[in-house]
Amino acid sequence: MGVDSGIPVVDRVRPLVRENLHAIAPYVPGRPIADVMSEYGLKDVVKLASNENPFGPSPKVVAALQHDLDAIHRYPDGAAKDLRAAIATQHGLQPESVLVSNGSDEMIKMLSETFLDHGDEVVVPYPSFAQYSFGAMVMGATIVQVPLRENLEYDIEAMVKSVSSRTKLVYLCTPNNPTGSWLTHEQVRYFLDRIPQNVIVALDEAYLEYVTSTDPVRSLELIREGRPVLSLRTFSKIYGLAGLRLGYALGDPQLLAFVNQVREPFNVNVLAQTAALVALSDQEYVALMRDKNEQGRKQYYESLDQLGLSYCKTQANFILVNVGNGLAIFDAMQRLGVIVRAGFAGLSQYVRISIGTTNENARCLQVLEAVVER
Repeated sequence: MGVDSGIPVVDRVRPLVRENLHAIAPYVPGRPIADVMSEYGLKDVVKLASNENPFGPSPKVVAALQHDLDAIHRYPDGAAKDLRAAIATQHGLQPESVLVSNGSDEMIKMLSETFLDHGDEVVVPYPSFAQYSFGAMVMGATIVQVPLRENLEYDIEAMVKSVSSRTKLVYLCTPNNPTGSWLTHEQVRYFLDRIPQNVIVALDEAYLEYVTSTDPVRSLELIREGRPVLSLRTFSKIYGLAGLRLGYALGDPQLLAFVNQVREPFNVNVLAQTAALVALSDQEYVALMRDKNEQGRKQYYESLDQLGLSYCKTQANFILVNVGNGLAIFDAMQRLGVIVRAGFAGLSQYVRISIGTTNENARCLQVLEAVVER
């Protein structure tokens, strides 16, 4: 049969695409430094948009990666046995209680592929990490958004009431992205005690290592109790390995075995596995990064108080600041060489600023003051 050149390809294939996919908008990441430099003719740009570790990984990790470059022509260990064993040892678990992924994004998508059918419900806080909704929409599930309180903290009672007989999966992001607000262990336990015991609760703890609160969530305790709880963690934040894409989940081995069925055979590459093994072994570096981040938090608190700008207290490596018009301030700041983040649903008056080095923070605050006053 000949090609009907009068009909665009996209119109011909559109009916073949699953209906629920038409409503999905692609994820928009923070702007790359190179793009901003090129667009505005800048030679020096600071990126504080993607919650990356501004100091990079441990020097021991960099040395190990350079040593292992000659192994990249080989397939990685698909089961990531050594890495899973190392993660398990650190947390006092068995390797079967660990599943690794190509970043937390892939883990969230795998949870959706494993547990969700068309019409199932996924309860998520709002606003929170956009990928929870993305994974649910791919599978045709219904997203139940539970608004945070006016102070942008969790409304636990509302979360409990939102769980129905159709709920299969609940996400609790703590510290929450993009607000920085967090849950206590007692709040999580209260929630778990009041929902059906067959609902899977995914605790997204991407920023766990930055937490300094007095009552942090003890997810391992909940897992050992036999709760259907998964702790989602990552090497992208405090470990400084965002470019290598490596996340993992901790949970009941039988629960993770179902998720493993949808995992791609070689989803974690050779260098990511090498880097993670070494990063885990250098907990002194992790402690140093936590201290530097705490210093950065205080730097922002003091300066924002002086500027008269309201903000959310944070337990993560970013801070949400009320600037009146988030997108306008974002645009003005990038023109002066500082990239922050704006445009979060439900948070139009805010910008989210990643905590950088002392000098990066100072420059950001200087630019923020200039554009707000202007």
